[in-house]
Amino acid sequence: MAKVGITDTVLRDSHQSLIATRMRTEEMIPILSEMDKVGYHSLEAWGGATFDSCLRFLNEDPWDRLRKIRAHVKNTKLQMLFRGQNILGYRHYADDVVEYFVKKSIANGIDIIRIFDALNDSRNLETAIKATKKEGGHVQAAISYTISPVDSNDKFAEYAKHLEEMGADSICIKDMAGLLTPYNAYDLVKAIKAKTSLPVQVHTHYTSGLASMTLLKAIEAGADVVDCAISPMAMGTSQPPTESIVATLTGTPYDTGIDLNQLDKVTQYFAPIREKYIKSGLLDPKVLSVNIKTLIYQIPGGMYSNLISQLKNADKSDLLAEVLDEVPRVRAEAGYPPLVTPTSQIVGTQAVMNIITGERYKLVTNEFKALLKGEYGRTPVPIDPEFRRSIIGDVEPITYRPADDLKPELDTLRAKIPQFIEQDEDVLTYALFDQVALKFFEARKAAKYNLDANAADSDLKVHPV
Repeated sequence: MAKVGITDTVLRDSHQSLIATRMRTEEMIPILSEMDKVGYHSLEAWGGATFDSCLRFLNEDPWDRLRKIRAHVKNTKLQMLFRGQNILGYRHYADDVVEYFVKKSIANGIDIIRIFDALNDSRNLETAIKATKKEGGHVQAAISYTISPVDSNDKFAEYAKHLEEMGADSICIKDMAGLLTPYNAYDLVKAIKAKTSLPVQVHTHYTSGLASMTLLKAIEAGADVVDCAISPMAMGTSQPPTESIVATLTGTPYDTGIDLNQLDKVTQYFAPIREKYIKSGLLDPKVLSVNIKTLIYQIPGGMYSNLISQLKNADKSDLLAEVLDEVPRVRAEAGYPPLVTPTSQIVGTQAVMNIITGERYKLVTNEFKALLKGEYGRTPVPIDPEFRRSIIGDVEPITYRPADDLKPELDTLRAKIPQFIEQDEDVLTYALFDQVALKFFEARKAAKYNLDANAADSDLKVHPV
């Protein structure tokens, strides 16, 4: 049997899950050359929330981060997480933006693009898959794993077959909430392997305490690659520890071929960084514990924390139990969407509003209306027409690919920011996060020309000298 590959997530999902994506590029660079010697299948280094966080909180250019990582990682493949037609943002973008983003991602160093859709609507993956193939990248099409009365391993396997037909080079089981249990993982991998000829990669989270066992059973079923995180940044809401999985497989038919001594260099580097995060309060020890509520309520850990925060801000913390009971009702009425960004936020927020107001759907968010209208895509189960009508009236729902309504955007976007464009990629940064991008561009310009942005006259568009 071929060796099992390991993808380490410490440069992306690991710190996204544990410390809200606050790791800086300067903290990554010193260890990258040693990580490159480990023998990983790949390093997940970009995508997801890293792009937003670089701009919004770290004053970093995410494109510069990618280029710097690529410069130090010369032999190991780099991969990213890509939200289909949403790219790395929270809305659908026109096809020309999706295509250009894929092109620039690969040109700047990405080898593997993991592409998923929150609703498992394959129409929202079409453009990204075609663009990745065109640019010579590896398409890893992902299944957003979830549990509901309408989902099954057979259904996911059929979806995997469809993704193979669309051009996928590999399949990822993306368990964003840590809901995948060991024996079900075994059955699911077997089912996908029976339906497709593609390599299968498994991604899960340690939130429920099952992840290491889940990966082991997935490997026994034939999984080719598994996602782990170096131990100082593992477990809790992150991934299983890389070292533990490597040690478990050593000397077996699934041996990763990774030298634990080389891996230990990575461990030792991140150990003090972990302690720094804990001391600063950025890494809350609570997120490192097992949260069995994930399995009970079938909601991601991040969504659970957000519900608590929303109720606390409304001075309604005592209503948590009612909200947790309301979430599955709202999800069912909304067509059983998988609870991943952005649908987890949409369903969760609506559930909170239903309970706080004391009347279900007395107030409805625009995002929930958009979900019912079909603006995010096709839900796993058709939405009851009467329920839809009660929320959005007689508006006709969208039955086609939502992005078909979007006109090309790139030229219009470029025309809005000519004074800020210093690299081709800047238009994409602006496309995804316009207001945040403008603040970043202003700060970048001020630093470049030694200007005091606070002293600028925005009306006259001048700075003091």
